[in-house]
Formats: sequence, structure tokens, C-alpha cells
Amino acid sequence: MSADGDKRAAAEAAVLEVRAGMMVGLGTGSTAAHMIRALGRIVAGGLAIDAVATSEASATLARELGIRVHDFAGVARVDLTIDGADEIDDRLLVVKGAGGAMLREKCVAAASDRMVVIADGAKRVGAIGAARVPVEVLPFAHGFVARMLTERSDPLLRMAGGEPYRTDQQMLVVDCAFHDLSDPQGTAAWLQAIPGVLGHGLFLSEVDAAYLATDGVVTKLERPADPD
Repeated sequence: MSADGDKRAAAEAAVLEVRAGMMVGLGTGSTAAHMIRALGRIVAGGLAIDAVATSEASATLARELGIRVHDFAGVARVDLTIDGADEIDDRLLVVKGAGGAMLREKCVAAASDRMVVIADGAKRVGAIGAARVPVEVLPFAHGFVARMLTERSDPLLRMAGGEPYRTDQQMLVVDCAFHDLSDPQGTAAWLQAIPGVLGHGLFLSEVDAAYLATDGVVTKLERPADPD
């Protein structure tokens, strides 16, 4: 099965967690698009849910499929969020943001009782760190932030059509190849402390479970429950 077929298989497995009456967070990217389409088919079959979207593209697709999408600004709590992943290891440490929505994704994840990621099996790694980590940057501070990022990474300003890529909130994205990501929590704290960094693609505690598909076979990883 192709990677796209595996993305679809993982998405279709994950949407089975959706229950009537839920507020569902919709992720962003090619894998999340499969999930939104699968959810649209379930809604068309009569399942009543509400949703918030992590990007304008996801919101548009969801509305086209008949999913009721709310402005997240007015939503305090989300039952379940389903999103893609660029890298994921067995500890459920995740790199996200290839779709450019990592700041909104993290906001929705923080509001969620449960977050599930979906991916083709090639995204599963022994330890995160090979993929570039997206960092969302205030344009006003780009020069300063870029200099700071060179201390620990090789930063690359994301481009689109010959111009700097802009997020839905008109921020820049710098994709960072870190020299050493053996301490992801420390790296995340360092990034967050840089003035002008608005968000980053290290999701280290947000993810509760993952559905990963290889050759059409879906494997579920679940974060162990915290001991009482």
C-alpha cells in the first residue's frame, strides 16, 4: 500500500474514537485531510458533532463536508483532537508543523481532553530529531531569532512561491535542523524563552495515542496512564 493509503487507513481508524456530541479538534496537513474526509462521511451518516479547526484550510474542507465548525476563540474545551505527525517515537514524543499550523495545533491540543495523532508508518522513529522542527516567528524579530537559532541548529526560513511562507496569522516559519535533540524538553524550553518565538513543533506531552499504518495494517500506541 502507498504512503497515502496508509495515511488514510490510520485516519479511518482514529475517527472511530469520535462519539456523538463531542467537540472535535481537526488537525492540519495531508494526513489530517484524510481524517476530515472520513469524519465527514460519518457526519453525513447522522453523527452529530461540533468541531474546531487548526487552520483555515481544514476549516474550509470540514465545512464543505457538512461538519459544523466553530471559531476556537469562543471554545474553552475540546473533547478529542486528531492530527498528523511528521515524526513520532515510542514515547509519543512528536514533531509537527510541516503544514505550518503548529501554534494553532498546540493551542487546540492544550484545550483537549485527549489528543490522537495519525501517520503512515514511515513517520515512526527510534527517537525524534531527524526531521526539521518548525518554529513560528514574529516577523518583527526574525533577524534576532534567526541568530539565536543558529546557536543550536541550522535554521532555514520557509519559502512559498519565492516569498517567505506566512502562517494563517501572518507569522514566519523557520525550519530548524537541530545539532542535538537528545534533550527535547530542554530544547523546547530554550525555544520558548527566545523573545519573538511564538511557537514550535515539539509536542512532548500533548499526545495521548497514535494510530500508525504500514502496508494497511494499523498499530495503536497509547500513553501509559499516570500512576495514582
